[in-house]
Formats: sequence, C-alpha cells, structure tokens
Amino acid sequence: MADQNERAFQKQPTIFLNKKGGLKPAESRFHCNPGLGFKIPAEAKTGNYVDKKCPFSGKVSIRGRILTGTIIKMKMNRTVVLRRDYLHYVKKYNRFEKRHKNISVHMSPCFRDVNVGDVATVGECRPLSKTVKFNTLKVTKGKASKKSFTKF
Repeated sequence: MADQNERAFQKQPTIFLNKKGGLKPAESRFHCNPGLGFKIPAEAKTGNYVDKKCPFSGKVSIRGRILTGTIIKMKMNRTVVLRRDYLHYVKKYNRFEKRHKNISVHMSPCFRDVNVGDVATVGECRPLSKTVKFNTLKVTKGKASKKSFTKF
C-alpha cells in the first residue's frame, strides 16, 4: 500500500486493508476535498504515500487565511519555507519600503517536482508543529530567483 521506509507499517487509519476479496481501487485510498475551489492532485488520489497532515489524504481542515508566497528553502522533511513580500508605507517620507516575512509550511508528498522559486498557495490550519501552521494547497511553477522581491 505505502512506501515502507519507516520502522512502523505505514497505512491510512481510515482504510481497513484485510477485507475479504481484496479492496477495489476506489476504496483502497482515503482522499477528501479541502474545499475553497482547490482541486485534489492526481497523486493524492492514486499515490501510495501516507501523510496524516496532508489536506487531501489526511485529517487536517483548512480554515482561516489563504496566502501566497515564493518557496525559498526545501531543507526540512515535508516542510518548506515560504517568503511573502509586501510594501510598507512610511508616512514621514511619503514612500514605500520593501519588507518580507518567512513562513514555515507543510508540503504534502502529493506535490512532486517542487523547486525553489515556485509560487505556492497555502491555507491556514491547526498547528502542525511548533512553527508550522499552514498547509500547501496549490503550487505553480515560478521563475523568480531566491531573494528577488515580487509583489502578489
């Protein structure tokens, strides 16, 4: 069922694997629609990964803010760092200054071929760890370099 690279047997908790006669392809994998107009990736429906923090194949609901940013780091396991650029107005000089914030975001294995510089749309969810409170919903290919300032 799953890529077994952990010590414990990896399976989705809502699927009973020992059904008599075997499982049909439609019932062999749990997946759900997170709503808000986001489509379920094909890898989430047909893949064999197990991720309980995935919004498509796990038990995590998306509620609250929907944000967009550029991926700048991919060094953590299933977690990426997103850079959000914005302009801050300085009243004294009647001008704007560039600012940015970095957000740690859970990246589900259903998103394949994700690289630094891609633009990700993320949704707020319950806290998944000490710093991760957002979950990836959509990834579009980007051409921006690592630290370039892009306004969304």
